[in-house]
Amino acid sequence: MKPILLSLALAVSAVAAELKTPGDLMFAGYFKIETERLAQRSLGDIRTLDDWNARKAGYRRQLFEMLGLDPLPARTPLKPVVTGITDHDRFEVRKLHFQSLPGLYVTANLYVPKQLKAPAPAILYVCGHAQMKTNGVSYGNKTGYQHHGAWFAQHGYVCLTLDTLQLGEIEGIHHGTHNRGMWWWNSRGYTPAGVEAWNGMRAIDFLETLPFVDKARLGVTGRSGGGAYSWWIAALDERIGVAAPVAGITDLKNHVVDGVVEGHCDCMYHVNTYGWDFAQVAALVAPRPLMILNTDDDRIFPLDGVVRLFQQVRRIYELHGAKDKLGLVITPGGHLDTQELRVPAFRWFDKHLRGEVRAVERDAVKLFTPADLKVFATLPKDERNTAIHESFTRAGAATLEPQRALADLRNKSFGGWPDTPGAINLRPLFETRHEGVVLSGHEFTSQEGVTLRLYTAAREGLEKPERIHLEVLGPEGWRNYLQLGRPAFAKVWADELAQAGLAADAPVTDAARQALQKQLEHVRNHAQVYAVLLPRGVGATALTPTERNLTQSRRRFMLLGQTLAGMQVWDVHRGVAALRALPRCKTAPLELWGDATFSSQTALAALFTEGVATVHLQDYPATDKEQPDYLNISRIVTPAQVLELVRRRTKVELIGRAP
Repeated sequence: MKPILLSLALAVSAVAAELKTPGDLMFAGYFKIETERLAQRSLGDIRTLDDWNARKAGYRRQLFEMLGLDPLPARTPLKPVVTGITDHDRFEVRKLHFQSLPGLYVTANLYVPKQLKAPAPAILYVCGHAQMKTNGVSYGNKTGYQHHGAWFAQHGYVCLTLDTLQLGEIEGIHHGTHNRGMWWWNSRGYTPAGVEAWNGMRAIDFLETLPFVDKARLGVTGRSGGGAYSWWIAALDERIGVAAPVAGITDLKNHVVDGVVEGHCDCMYHVNTYGWDFAQVAALVAPRPLMILNTDDDRIFPLDGVVRLFQQVRRIYELHGAKDKLGLVITPGGHLDTQELRVPAFRWFDKHLRGEVRAVERDAVKLFTPADLKVFATLPKDERNTAIHESFTRAGAATLEPQRALADLRNKSFGGWPDTPGAINLRPLFETRHEGVVLSGHEFTSQEGVTLRLYTAAREGLEKPERIHLEVLGPEGWRNYLQLGRPAFAKVWADELAQAGLAADAPVTDAARQALQKQLEHVRNHAQVYAVLLPRGVGATALTPTERNLTQSRRRFMLLGQTLAGMQVWDVHRGVAALRALPRCKTAPLELWGDATFSSQTALAALFTEGVATVHLQDYPATDKEQPDYLNISRIVTPAQVLELVRRRTKVELIGRAP
């Protein structure tokens, strides 16, 4: 059994070493500010049981949505099939599969005690990240966690042990943004956590069809990834009477600030549209019996965050007068499946599902080979597991409803924007003249913790420009801009040139001089201001450009209910405000220009920014897989519909390819 999450956790300790650039430090500070903001807001308005009861149903609806389960898929026929039985002297194991959606197969082992005299309590066991694979054949992680099912069956429980999407017999994907570059998952509001939650709920549907299962006595447990899925299932489905998640949850501070996000795949997270901390997920189990289990040295579920979360959840249980139904167990060790963690969970289920407390005399041990528990001899040709991420969430309406689309974009795609803009704090950096052209640099505050740069060029003496042009540049465009102006402005651009890896004193070619002269002549001959904006992540705020640093920084945004691209849209909006704060730029018509990197962000910014006369967009993306990721945007509008919305407000010019 290979513990995948533990191996990923080895990368977490290297996070600090990546913080090399001013941009790294700015992002780290920003993540801390935003994490603290969400932590303070989480359950902060719950002071009485009436407060909780008034909000609980709304919270659960939000969680369904953030898992891609709103609207809830149809409960189509499960079509359960038992493909074989493995026998033991005290129980039998039914090897089975069912379809949680047509073609979405769930492989499972059902552990059934022998000689049941009455319907028995049942445990839904959801597996963690154990890769059980030989010669390219996956036996499913249910075979790695078989000892749990065997223990429950030997103690009078029916136990259904589920394979997960990625590590089941039919292998799907859990790591879309983690290492596959599938950022469009964010745009579609997709997370494999939603598939795991749905499969778990459908597993409960299956258990309820079994005559030897007591439908009033159902529990859920699992560890690591299975611990996380236990949370989703118990929070969403009140048919679960008792829950005991093991090493499956901690708070946002651990994930975002302390960096344990780097040790987790996408299946551990909801798409955090509404800016939750994880205590809100846990609180939805109240007042049902809940035991939280963890070790004291788990590097991907650190103890301090688990304790903070427990304390928040305990307050909700206290409001219910159900403090005795919440437990916290901490045992020594790291991220391992230990007997010390299992025993308290077993006793918890005995107490709350059987109404008794028994000594645990029998260890949970593996009794079968993986081949003994394999469900399929041949994988079904109609399976959707391997590509379920393409279709699990639903796209937006075919017909555009402008008012609703704008409201949904603001609330569901850009809900991480500041509630109030705050002071722009425009500060001059430099001003220099060259052959009748004035180049100026300014800093401004996009939001707390984010300081960006704005550059303007205009002919000397220009007080009342006829027009203003604001160009939003990506890394390549910014480098080209620096190269163009370097012969004239190297002295004031020393920091910028160094950050871009350009030598201030490098030889200047005749072609470079001619290009600069042509540009200077253009500026001198027009009564216009030409401005350049660098959103966060470009120029002085660029991150250290390693793949891991860039990827894991982007993943942190989603945990905060944002995306990097979504906050860059805010930066463009604020860049316009900064430009308008310059005395000569207050009233002249404004044209926005988005280069190939930022055409999408520029278009979206125009939807929320007043006074934009024209928007020029270079190589505007045609599909949601080509555009930058914004939370849930594909469930609201297509890239073409965004253009339609922009055209209702202002003139649009497309440069290069168009959708």
